[in-house]
Amino acid sequence: MGDLLGSLVVILVVGAMIGKLIADSGAAQRIVTALMKSFGRKHIVWALVITAFIIGIPLFYGIGFVLMVPLVITLSYKFNIPAVYIGLPMLAALSVTHGYLPPHPSPTALIKQYHADLGLTLLYGFIAAIPTVIIAGPLFSLTLKKYTQKPLATFAGRTMTDEELPGLADSLVTALLPVILIAGGTIAGLSGSPGNWLVKALTVLGDPNVALLVTLAYALYALVLKKGKKLGPCMNSLSDAVKDISLILLIIGGAGALKQILIDSGTSDQIAASMKSFSTHPILAAWGIAALIRVCLGSATVAGLTTAGIVAPMLVNSSVSPSLIVLATGAGSLMFSHVNDSGFWMFKEYFNLSIKDTIKTWSAMETIVSIVGLLMVLLINFFISH
Repeated sequence: MGDLLGSLVVILVVGAMIGKLIADSGAAQRIVTALMKSFGRKHIVWALVITAFIIGIPLFYGIGFVLMVPLVITLSYKFNIPAVYIGLPMLAALSVTHGYLPPHPSPTALIKQYHADLGLTLLYGFIAAIPTVIIAGPLFSLTLKKYTQKPLATFAGRTMTDEELPGLADSLVTALLPVILIAGGTIAGLSGSPGNWLVKALTVLGDPNVALLVTLAYALYALVLKKGKKLGPCMNSLSDAVKDISLILLIIGGAGALKQILIDSGTSDQIAASMKSFSTHPILAAWGIAALIRVCLGSATVAGLTTAGIVAPMLVNSSVSPSLIVLATGAGSLMFSHVNDSGFWMFKEYFNLSIKDTIKTWSAMETIVSIVGLLMVLLINFFISH
């Protein structure tokens, strides 16, 4: 448990704090408002998808869901547009960032388990995520206009006044700064000039722990102090963020213990040996096992972390990039969300759908996210291995 959690706790806890600040300060509302003005009512789906993708990077899925869905319901009533039609693409973007991109719990823990490079995983993750979001989001939503059920008005969010909201630049920088710093550190590491002072500085700032702490400091200034707010209430909010993620930390710690049991008992080696006899490609094995566990158990995080304990021994002599195995596992862990997944019921209740319609919309979207993600990972692997 300590081996897995030791290097992850700072990343996950600070990431949760940043997400809480973005949610409470109105930064997400500022971004969606600015994009709505740019895209207009006709392209409202794209405005919501881009917003969800941007804020989904630092924001944990549950927080992103309860933050963005009330905005969707409010816009649905305001413009008389089916809520499912504009809401599901936004949730597709949140789902992809949750499954593919650090600093989210599952991909971050998988990077540790597979000994992958965080910056490279982030780069490949963006390449895989963008087409996946477009196909599972705006393109799939074209078939959803017939779902005209009105969500409950009580779920419509409270819209903050323009004076209460932080600036657009501050909102965007807070959401994207971790990605920019980590990407800068990765590029600096590939430059081949380790002695250069600029490379050294970028490498330090690109360390995930440092990048997130710098972002947290910036967020506290830009979203709290700059708006004339007191730090006291904000500290209480950050404490709540730590409480929100405590259960996830316990799940990840438990997954670390389970991984060690699988390794020490020889179970992982036996499974790896049996998989080799079937000549299964590591990417397909990681995706398939994660997908099977996800369908059986419902939790994407548990599916991903359990898969890592099984698949990791297969990678010892494999030429496949560990970063791609992280993404394949993440894609598999999102497969066909149904009645054993809390996200399924949240979507059903918020959007006022029947179980049958929830399967046709939500479950179908998650399946598309999973399958297209696998295809993108295989495509990336083809290009980097040739």
